[in-house]
Amino acid sequence: MNNTNLKVIGNVRERENTLLRNVYGYMTIGLILTAAVAYFASVTPAIINLFLLNPAGSIVLIIAQFAIVFFLSSRVERMSTGAAVTAFFAYAALTGISFSSIFIVYAGTTIWKAFLTTALMFAGMTVYAAVSKKNIAGWTRYLMMGLWGVIIATLVNMFLGSSTLDLIISLVGIVLFVGLTVWDTKRIMEMNREYGSEMTVSEHTKLGIIGALDLYLDFLNIFLYVLRLYAAADRD
Repeated sequence: MNNTNLKVIGNVRERENTLLRNVYGYMTIGLILTAAVAYFASVTPAIINLFLLNPAGSIVLIIAQFAIVFFLSSRVERMSTGAAVTAFFAYAALTGISFSSIFIVYAGTTIWKAFLTTALMFAGMTVYAAVSKKNIAGWTRYLMMGLWGVIIATLVNMFLGSSTLDLIISLVGIVLFVGLTVWDTKRIMEMNREYGSEMTVSEHTKLGIIGALDLYLDFLNIFLYVLRLYAAADRD
């Protein structure tokens, strides 16, 4: 293998640009795959019956999703690039099955409004993260506190069924994952710098996959909370 194959760009800043393009590219393809699978599943009774209406199927689907995320996050450095890419897209497809209920429960116009709003917010935050020199290391504690707070409040509201609390959770959730979008983007950039001038093509690809997974999850969470706000507004 020659030096071109062994190393990506030695200039850290130039490599950062190619890395971010790869991250957004993988993430975009993942989102398209999720949306396509979600729509297909929503109009396929066999899939709905197997995974959404069947408790056992739902549990298997959830476990499979968690297993892929855990596997990617903990073993990506030891995986081949092909396995990492395949795992990411497999997760996107499985998430599409989980999201198929969205096309059943919500009106098409509500889904599109939520998607466009999320896309604009996400784009703005990733651009801010890429150009801003602000040190956001101090955000970590507050983001983690906010994440646990949203999780606990969501569990509590499953029993309370409060529309007011649901509204608060949605607003806090949007702010939280907007912040995580900035934090994750900055973290990807920092991980790239930690490699210095030495990075193999394999490392470049796998770092792109992990970054894409993080931002993919941020995007989907923002979308879900925005969707809930629009749906609540439509009901009112």
